Amino acid sequence: MADGTKLVIVESPAKGKTIERYLGEGYKVLASVGHIRDLVSPRDLPADMKKGPFGKFAVDVDSAFEPYYVVNDDKRKTVTELKKALKDADELILATDEDREGEAIAWHLLEVLKPKVPVQRMVFHEITKEAIEHARDNTRQLDMDLVDAQETRRILDRLYGYEVSPVLWRKVRQGLSAGRVQSPTARLIVDRERERMAFVPAAYWSLAATFDAEGKEFLARLVRLDGARVATGSDFDDRGQVKGVRTILDAEAAASLAEELEASAFEVASVESKPYRRRPSAPFTTSTLQQEAGRKLRFSAKQTMSVAQSLYENGYITYMRTDSPSLSAQAISAARTQAVALYGDGAVPQAPRLYSGKSKSAQEAHEAIRPAGDAFSTPKSLAGKLTDNEQRLYDLIWKRTVASQMIDATGQTATITIASAKTSRGVAELTASGTVITEPGFLQAYEEGKDVDRYADDAEQDATLPDVKAKDALGLKSLDRKDHVTTPPPRYTEASLVKALEELEIGRPSTYASIIDTIVRRGFVTVRGGALVPEWIAFATMNLLEEHLGQYVDYDFTAEMLADLDRIADGDADRVEWLTRFYRGHDGKPGLRDVVGNLGEIDARAVNSIDLGEGVTLRVGQYGPYLERTDEQGTIQRANVPEELTPDELTLVRAQELLDAPPVEERVLGEHPETGKSIIVKDGRFGPYVQEVEPEPETPAEPQLTKTGKPKRVPKPPKPRTASLFKTMTPESIDLDAAVALLSLPRTIGVDPADESATPITVRNGRYGPFITKGDETRSLDSEDEIFTITLEQAIEKLAQPKYGARRQSSALAEFDADPVSGKPIKVKDGRFGPYVTDGETNATIPRGEEVSAVTFERAVELLQIKRDKGPAKKPAARKAPAKRRTPAKK
Repeated sequence: MADGTKLVIVESPAKGKTIERYLGEGYKVLASVGHIRDLVSPRDLPADMKKGPFGKFAVDVDSAFEPYYVVNDDKRKTVTELKKALKDADELILATDEDREGEAIAWHLLEVLKPKVPVQRMVFHEITKEAIEHARDNTRQLDMDLVDAQETRRILDRLYGYEVSPVLWRKVRQGLSAGRVQSPTARLIVDRERERMAFVPAAYWSLAATFDAEGKEFLARLVRLDGARVATGSDFDDRGQVKGVRTILDAEAAASLAEELEASAFEVASVESKPYRRRPSAPFTTSTLQQEAGRKLRFSAKQTMSVAQSLYENGYITYMRTDSPSLSAQAISAARTQAVALYGDGAVPQAPRLYSGKSKSAQEAHEAIRPAGDAFSTPKSLAGKLTDNEQRLYDLIWKRTVASQMIDATGQTATITIASAKTSRGVAELTASGTVITEPGFLQAYEEGKDVDRYADDAEQDATLPDVKAKDALGLKSLDRKDHVTTPPPRYTEASLVKALEELEIGRPSTYASIIDTIVRRGFVTVRGGALVPEWIAFATMNLLEEHLGQYVDYDFTAEMLADLDRIADGDADRVEWLTRFYRGHDGKPGLRDVVGNLGEIDARAVNSIDLGEGVTLRVGQYGPYLERTDEQGTIQRANVPEELTPDELTLVRAQELLDAPPVEERVLGEHPETGKSIIVKDGRFGPYVQEVEPEPETPAEPQLTKTGKPKRVPKPPKPRTASLFKTMTPESIDLDAAVALLSLPRTIGVDPADESATPITVRNGRYGPFITKGDETRSLDSEDEIFTITLEQAIEKLAQPKYGARRQSSALAEFDADPVSGKPIKVKDGRFGPYVTDGETNATIPRGEEVSAVTFERAVELLQIKRDKGPAKKPAARKAPAKRRTPAKK
């Protein structure tokens, strides 16, 4: 029987404890830990359904796009606990996040729990006592339009991925995947690299003079000659051509002009002064927070969201997934109060500042990201309560919020134009600019960071200027010449990519972190020194998608899909009608099904080829990129592409150098001590290797005949033993002992004493790196050196770890004390299928939606115990019927 308790379900265990404390007696708060169910993988459908309408996508595309959901295997115990708690409750309150995912989680909870008690929907933007109490007293019904939008997005992603990815498997490489937003994002990065590859640098010179005016020195730059502007970097296009009418100084012209100017007289031609005013930046949205944390804190987008999630769940900031820069009246008052307390009564304008979003698809339901409460905690007051990263991010959010309500920074900007006496090229004009800030305003609290400026070298320096007037004579102290070369467009960083994604409206700011993480994890992009560099496999993928499925990586098309999902969320569009149009087409335009079904024959070789010019082609092969050309005799030449070479560095000249480089000569290392055969080191298509040379077979003087008089078949010579060099080895440095050791692989380590079958454990090197085997079981090793050093005990321990297939085991993401059951230390690791906790005996996946950084020792122990209680892994028992939609319980 119900005992009068109200059951509140949130997403995260961390914030559940805080909310329960604020709600007080009569409330029990439990966490779903993200989604409790999802679309089943088609391979896990019941056998009798695999050939039916759900067989391809787990979505019945012929019957209103009905999805087939199953409770996630790792959530079965959670669902059981929630059902048990619901039996003792007289009311159910769904308090998941107020966004589409949160609304969908709430709906899935209703579908699975099937409550017979009244249901309320409670939403809040911050976890403070006042906010929770207000949300408790102002509940609402479930918003089925938001649920429809989330479900449409989930089905859309399933249709897109399952239709397009197989095309990539067949024509580019097995295992690749396409995504509705991931693919256009990867295209952005590839397009930028293409711009860099096509870039033609231009050279020019500049002149800068140091003048003296009544004892005060200042710097001025040459800007005009005989009335024509002198070219700087921004005056050249990416083909190296100057834009408009400009005077270009080369080395000779700069030297001769400098010689004339050093003997010239100078006077002030004009002095212009104008007011300077700068307004504070708006409070943080999800996008701008990711950008600024990337610029100032060097956080990745994923790290930013993880730290922000922790700050939110512990009640320090408001909800961190928002498109809106607006602040509530409560927040405006708190920010203004704090600004006055810190910087004086004049620090804030008379009227509060109001901000609104510029994006057409912005969701204004949430506030901006700001410190929680009606009185902000200062970063200093939280010292010792937050982790280092939490402290740094909170400080950023706090400063930005306070600064947003402060007065403008004001002052005066002066520009002095200086003219020379007439030279052989006319009058030379130089300018110097300086800004005097008379009222720093918001700059006392915060100044926004900037992305890389490719023209920064040509920017005018902000100088302290003397008090001069027109016709004043100036003394020349020195004159410097400097040569410049234009630079290509800078590669995207995570911060600049997030900015581009927002401007193009590709994806939601709340998904940017996972989008970037996905394209990096799937091998399309690598991060080098903070820059996002595309791999050649991304070029091949884009070749195929752009040529044959162009609309699905078109930036405008992707943005339109996002806008359509917004219309569904607003109740202005029907999910079934929209999915039908997308998948089957409309008004004579083919849908995804017909486009993919009518691709025709795709030339895989062409897709995986990039023309570098003059007959040189880069091929994206199964084992990586390589260069190819045909010489005048018709012989095909090939050369490997060094792994460290980025696409824009592989110019035609560099490619020709690699192809023209003499092949590494075979080097005899000596004779094998056991077989007596010679061992040589060679360089092959897939890298250097050692080989044991087989002696030439003896050829009989006369051919041997069979009884029928036919020549006997000559047996094939034995295949020579070969072994690839380790990554730490080079053909020049390897010796005979190392080569013998490589040829001895695979190495048998021994037999596990506890294994009754006595299956030997061996170790070897493979395409994806070193690994150990025991029958059908394989485990990756952390380094190639372990092949020769790993002991039997270490190998047995390694085999007890989860299987990753071809991927190496990552190092621990976090470590805790010993598990109370096994007595072994608990570690958080990243595996092939996502993060998990392990004590070396039991491995438990961290549920989707639960941040790794939020996993505590208690939560890790709980996950391990849940896993133990479940026993050996079994396939989830799928439901016998697709999910049926129902109207949520009314108040």
